[in-house]
This record gives sequence, structure tokens and C-alpha cells, in this order.
Amino acid sequence: MTGNDEILFKDEIPPLAPAQSAGDDGWKILIVDDEADVHSVTTYMLAGQEYRGRKFNFLHAYSAEEAKIVLAEHPDVAVILLDVVMETDDSGLLLVKYIREEMNDYTVRIILRTGQPGKAPAAKVILEYDIDDYKEKTELTLEKMLVTLISALRSYNFITTIENNRNGLRRIIEASSDIFERQSLQKLGCGVLSQLTSILQLKKDAVLTQASGLTASGIKGESVILAATGEFSKYLEKPIHQIQSEMVHRALDRARTQPHGFYCEEDKCAWYFQSKTGSDNFLYFEISKDLDENDHDLLELFFTNVSLAFDNLYLNKGIEDTQKEVIFHMAETMECRSAETGSHVRRVSEYVRLMALKYGLGEEQAEMLKLASTAHDLGKIGIPDSILNKPGPLNPEEYDIIKSHVQRGYDLLVNSTSPIIKTAARIILLHHERWDGQGYPQGLVGEETHIHGRIVAVADVFDALSNKRVYHQAWNWDKVFAYFLEESGKHFDPCLVDILLENKEEFMAIWEEYHDECGVCSGSREALPADSARSDRSE
Repeated sequence: MTGNDEILFKDEIPPLAPAQSAGDDGWKILIVDDEADVHSVTTYMLAGQEYRGRKFNFLHAYSAEEAKIVLAEHPDVAVILLDVVMETDDSGLLLVKYIREEMNDYTVRIILRTGQPGKAPAAKVILEYDIDDYKEKTELTLEKMLVTLISALRSYNFITTIENNRNGLRRIIEASSDIFERQSLQKLGCGVLSQLTSILQLKKDAVLTQASGLTASGIKGESVILAATGEFSKYLEKPIHQIQSEMVHRALDRARTQPHGFYCEEDKCAWYFQSKTGSDNFLYFEISKDLDENDHDLLELFFTNVSLAFDNLYLNKGIEDTQKEVIFHMAETMECRSAETGSHVRRVSEYVRLMALKYGLGEEQAEMLKLASTAHDLGKIGIPDSILNKPGPLNPEEYDIIKSHVQRGYDLLVNSTSPIIKTAARIILLHHERWDGQGYPQGLVGEETHIHGRIVAVADVFDALSNKRVYHQAWNWDKVFAYFLEESGKHFDPCLVDILLENKEEFMAIWEEYHDECGVCSGSREALPADSARSDRSE
């Protein structure tokens, strides 16, 4: 035997899938023959034999039709000893076609045995049918039968090993795709635990019943539990050092010292890596399954992709944090220019988030919209204080200057490539458009205005009416909601008005939480009824 042969056979392992029946870890061998004596002789000859520590378990079928039923019940058959002539002269050959072409089973090894070689010449059968061996019954002594079976089982084992690795890689690709779509550390942690179940071929309920696990991440020794299952669920969002299990901490410490950061002993496994941004990331899980070499290889590949996902997320988070800081500073600058201080920007952003979620936008889009909305009055940075804080009505010239703030603000942000800042630019430009087309600057009608602009329009006016300004007193709730009902389909998107009216208590709760103690709120001069005589600063 050559060195290459040794390496090849060393890697042989019992197949991971398909799974064996409960309490049955032997090789399943199906005998298909219409002669009962053939079944008896075969099982007698091979009784007690085994390969790689696994015994031979025989299944029996006396016709091609019976064989189809047995194969449906036992998809993990390794070898079929198949007679050619049974119900018809070619029933065995037709069964081969059925197995390969209809069942799409190219894994099971098929050995044709015939007592009438003239009805199925070997050369013709081997060329035209997907079989693995062809024997005449008279030549199958015990020794030859054993050699034939061991050869077939070895081939079956190699094929299932390759197939398992292929499926494992496919799951790695699918899991990695899912992991890289996670847009927050917590969702990433949950995704890692969820995909780990698939990678290790655990049952769907294994995370809850057979496996316990956690993921944690943090900087400078302050790692926090991002996701947890089983007994670790009680530690969710708590520092990792609070876990009261010496075993967990020992496993994680061991993982730190491993070349690839992966440590596994019996049913307890840990993984550690430090990202390029300096964060410490941990994964710990317990399962009731022994991990073999293939499992280790798949996990290392999976963890490599996970580490890249963590790195990307931390880098993106740093960029997003910077963008958030810039936008918040711009919003604060605008608030400071008003004659009064207040929480207008904060309230509007909370209204916007709530309405976005009620409208059906996703959590991530709602969060981005909440942040971007804080810059909706950025363009007023170029409006003179004498106009912005004028307590009385505006003349036509002043009103035109006020209206210019949307284009000013839009021009400041429109060239950014940041999704958040681009959204802010869109909001600035569109939040004074009206459903009936009477808004500005473009006079858009209905859904021509992007949903972001329509949402902010409702939130902005809702806050303007419900808080005291230098140019009007705060309205009571009945009057506020009556105004929106009246303007539904005119100023505002009817769908958004319905959301506001159907969820009054939630919007009022935001006002209650962030209202100004002084009873006066700064912010934009929004659309008011006609009798306001253009005393507002935006219409």
C-alpha cells in the first residue's frame, strides 16, 4: 500500500448523513431477489461480518416493487445486491433506472447478481446502466462476496463523506450570507447561534433542548452577552464576567490560547477572536453530539467568516456613529438658533420612528429615518434670526425666504454617499410637500412624494401644533386630531393620518415623555390653519 493510499483510507469515517435508525448504526445492505434461498445463503455467509466497527444489517425484498417500498422507508441503504431477472427478464435493470433517475439516489452502491448472464450481458449492462459491479451468482464465494461488499461500502463511505462536506460548505455559504446581512451586533450574535445549529446538523429544537450557547462582544474587557440560548438566556445583555460557571470561563480562556481560537473538549466548545478594531468576541456552546474532524473543519471555516462579519460590522458601526454625531450636532446647532430651547427635534424623530414602524417599514429603515429626520430643518441655518424668530405674521418676501430653507438644506447634503445623510437630504427637500400638490418646492402630488417625506410632514406638523411657539399657543389634543382628520387627503397622506388617529395614545405618550417643562418648544414654524395669517415660518 502506498503512502497516498494510507492517507486516503485514514480519512474514511462513518457517514454523517443520512442518519441511521434509532439504535441501529450498522451498514444497511438490501438484498433484492425473488429466490428465498439466495437471501438465506447471503445472510448466512456474511453473518457477523463488519467494516470499520459497524456490522452488516440486512434488509430484504423479493421483487422490484417491494424494493421500492423498502428504499422509501430506508433512504440510508448503503449497498443493494440486486438480481436481474425477477418479475420480468429486466425488472432488476428497470429498478436501477428508477433508483438513479426517479429517486435521484446516486449514493447507494448497486451490485448486480444474476444466475442468467445471457439475459443481461455484462458489457452491455455496465455501459448502459449506472451500476457499480456485476457478478454471476455462481462465482460469489464467501471471500469474493466479502471483498465485493467491502469495496462497495468503501466507495459509499467516500461518496457520503464528500456529499456531507459539500452540504457543509453549502450551509457555510448560506450561513455566511445570513451573517453578513446582520446590521447590528445583537442580530449578528443571534445569527451566529442560529446558523451554528445548521452547520452541526442539529435538529431545529436542538438550540433549546440539546444545546446551550452564547455570543459576546466588547472592547477593553467589557464584553457583553449579545445572544444566548438554554441556561445562558438569563445572562442576555449582561457582562460576560457575570456568568457563574467556572467551566465556561475555563473554556473561553483555553480558546484564547489556541492558534485558531477554537477549543473543544467533549460536549463543550469555545471560540475566541480579537477583531481588527480591538474588540474581543466569544462564542460558547454545549451540545450532546461528538464533533468529528469534519465538524471541526466546517466550524473553523464558519468562524473565519463570522470574524470577518464582526470586523465589518464594527467598522460600519464606527462610520455610522460618526455620521450620527455629525447629524445630531447639526440638529443641535439649529435648535440653539431658535429663541427658545426645547425638544422639538427629539420628539419629531420619535414620532417618525413610530409612524414608520406602524406603516410597515423595517426596524433598520425606521431607525435610519428617525436619525435622518433630526436634520429636517437644517436649511434654516441660512435664514436670518429676525425672520426665524419673528413673533408676528410674515410678509410675502419673508415667507419666500423661509420657503428657501428646503433647497438650502438639500444642497448641503445631496452630494453625500452616506445612506443616512442621503436620506436626510431627501427628507429636507420633501417634508413640506402636500398630498394635494399644493406644497413646495416641487408641488408633488400624492405618492410622488417619497414616503420618508410624507412621514416627516405628519410628525413635524403634529409637534408644531401640540406645543407652544412664539407665534401660537399649544393646541389641545382634540383640536390637533380634528385638524389632521380635516387635512387627510389634502395636506397629508390619508394612510398616515389613519395611523396617527388609530394610535393616538402612543404618539401622546412620546409627547409626554419629551415635552418641554417650560411649555414652549423651539423648532420650525409649520403649517397651521388659514386663520394663522402666515404667522408660521414654513408655509
